[in-house]
Amino acid sequence: MIGSVQRALRLLESAGSHPDGAPAKQLARETGLHLPTAYHLLRTLTHEGYLRRERGVFVLGDEVQRLAHCEIARNGRNKIADSMGRWRDALGAPVYFAVYREGEIELISMADSPAAPAVTEWADLRETAHAHAIGQCLLSQLDEEARRDHLDRHPVRPLTPYSVPDRSALLERIGSLGRIEPVVERQEYVLGTVCAAVPITVGSTAAAMAISVPFHQQERLLPAIHWLRREIGSLLSSLTFSISI
Repeated sequence: MIGSVQRALRLLESAGSHPDGAPAKQLARETGLHLPTAYHLLRTLTHEGYLRRERGVFVLGDEVQRLAHCEIARNGRNKIADSMGRWRDALGAPVYFAVYREGEIELISMADSPAAPAVTEWADLRETAHAHAIGQCLLSQLDEEARRDHLDRHPVRPLTPYSVPDRSALLERIGSLGRIEPVVERQEYVLGTVCAAVPITVGSTAAAMAISVPFHQQERLLPAIHWLRREIGSLLSSLTFSISI
């Protein structure tokens, strides 16, 4: 064990037990450290951002808050992944989670299995938002300027005979969607597969969850996506949802 690290951690713990802060002498007394040692460690912790000195007392700094946020986000990611696996098993269908970040579609997580395989990404999801349910769902959540920017960079081009033929048709479809209405596409991204996605509102971040089933099982799609939407609502109500993934 490295003693100096242990002593620094004890100082952080002691400072954290005082919401209004505590002076160096009090922290040294509570941790059983000699005052010069405490001062040395406190200066180092302050320099690194783990403590902040205000009006003669030490309080927890921004780096501690960042670590706490990372832990919350990690727990949130684990809970999302666990839930997606449970939903996959209940539906017998792969489940996808994606966000729109920094001008691009990003597939964050996917839960599939040999019995319920995911759709093969044969065309880049980022460049073909117009042709799959995830992309259409995310585009529907953007403002007009962001949507126009995306389509300028990734023009609409049909991937299958069932894809939207052009930009106008895509915008008309997106514009007709209700705020929480599922987006459904049938064989627009890949032949033999139908997909549906539901929007998730998390602050200003556009997000979506989706499922896919084989075309010959398309009657399963709408009941499954409505069930999934209810499950997502229950998850969000019990979880501090973070998109810092």
